[in-house]
Amino acid sequence: MTRHEPTQPLLTFPDAEKSPLSIRAKALVFFDPRSRQVREEVERLAPGPQAVLIQGETGTGKELLARHIHRASERPGLFVAVSCSALSRNYAEAELFGYAPGAHNGPVSSRAGWFGSANGGTLYLDEIADLPLSLQSKLLRALDEREVIRVGSQQPIPVDVRLVAATSIDLAQAVRAGKFLEGLQHYLHDGNLLLPPLRQRVGDILPLAEYFLGVYAQRLELPVPQIGVDAQRALEGYAWPGNIRELENVIHFALLVSPGEEILPEHLNFSDAAPGDGDLERLLRQPGAAEKVRELLQKLEL
Repeated sequence: MTRHEPTQPLLTFPDAEKSPLSIRAKALVFFDPRSRQVREEVERLAPGPQAVLIQGETGTGKELLARHIHRASERPGLFVAVSCSALSRNYAEAELFGYAPGAHNGPVSSRAGWFGSANGGTLYLDEIADLPLSLQSKLLRALDEREVIRVGSQQPIPVDVRLVAATSIDLAQAVRAGKFLEGLQHYLHDGNLLLPPLRQRVGDILPLAEYFLGVYAQRLELPVPQIGVDAQRALEGYAWPGNIRELENVIHFALLVSPGEEILPEHLNFSDAAPGDGDLERLLRQPGAAEKVRELLQKLEL
């Protein structure tokens, strides 16, 4: 079906069919050499108690990597994922740390809070820089002292929570701008984990494309077409500004519009974003492109 020879299986979660996550958040690949480096770093960090900070662009699969870290850590508790940007403006502290009975009538998720729910497990904070500074300081205190004080209570409650956070920005810059707590950045420093964008791990593109193609074909009860050689080259040469999220959408579209047994380049609905380094190679492969470049160079020499 494709030109590449996978060296290891696609990693999927055993409860994937029951998961509310999107298709792209149910599988992880480490085919590309840079991805294998990430996996080696994950295997080093996962068993330890230290916090982990996953840095990467939007759509690169940071939550999935966090779930993989939790599984590899063998912590008995739950993996609890929280989007910091989605926390309630008025009740964020209660959502995060819990609240005592009768504290208020706000719509919080539970008395235990997300910290209490993750006790013995892993608390994943997506886009941690979106936490207000006041909450950042309370978060750091809870992590340092391994206890939380619920809203409306004076009694601290011991917790055993391993923090895995994610960000798509440079936290050092946010610290210099006064938007992120320096102490919290230091707390996360020893567990830094960089997840490269998809354009920098080209070896992962086709395995992921095949995975998306197979899953969508099964869901839609359609035959699985082959990804043609030219389409493979186009996929590997594209810059993927939307990363894995965009790849999933492109493959879904291609499956629906390809009439035959093979996906061709014209079935790939790439975005109109400015071309990146990989796009130049793809453009040069187009018919007549090399001749046009030679003509342009000849004119420049005149």
